[in-house]
Amino acid sequence: MSAPPKQPKQAKRRTQARSARLFRYDRAQEGIIVGGADEAGRGCLAGPLVAAGVAFNPHALGRRARNELRALDDSKRLSARAREDLAGAIIMHAERVVVRSACAPTIDRGGLHRANLRLLAECLAGLADLADVTLSDGFRLPAPAPPNHRAVIGGDGTSAAIAAASVIAKTVRDRMMTGPAASTWPEFGFGSHVGYGTPLHQQALRAHGLTPIHRRSFQSTAYPDDATMRLFEDPPG
Repeated sequence: MSAPPKQPKQAKRRTQARSARLFRYDRAQEGIIVGGADEAGRGCLAGPLVAAGVAFNPHALGRRARNELRALDDSKRLSARAREDLAGAIIMHAERVVVRSACAPTIDRGGLHRANLRLLAECLAGLADLADVTLSDGFRLPAPAPPNHRAVIGGDGTSAAIAAASVIAKTVRDRMMTGPAASTWPEFGFGSHVGYGTPLHQQALRAHGLTPIHRRSFQSTAYPDDATMRLFEDPPG
């Protein structure tokens, strides 16, 4: 197997600068250990909603940790390979990692936004006894989130802890969709779109209907085209 292509020096410096900025933000917080939470799968037609919480001690990361986390960024800016590599480094160097998920029927019963807030709150609650500061990406959260947690707009591009949580949530969710979901329903191509409303996914929906992992409530879908939308409005019995 050939070695992966080397990253150009200029691009590598930009990547390291983003990571350094994220950790600099967390070091500036009042406290030693910083926890952050983020989710993945909010805009999908199928599959679970997954949230993660990650706590770092940004003051205690040694040279090895900083090197292995140098590509840390908002998960949406990273390739699948980069996310997989980072997920291992995050688990190695974080003080704690928490993951929570909600399946499609759970999302349908309570609504997507409510499920999202609950999962994020549970992730921060799982860090509360350890972290001096807890941060969420974008939203103030209900109990059981720590009452003094803080919402950070654009947090996955601001805080290392939130960015790491976004990487873990996305990696865990993608593994579910490219593994068990893809093998159970190969005709849907979950291995390529992981449940998002791509043209391939919408074509499969029109051809095969809904699976048990599709979100059926109008409030929980990502507004596919009109023809596909009718499947969600009046799903087959």
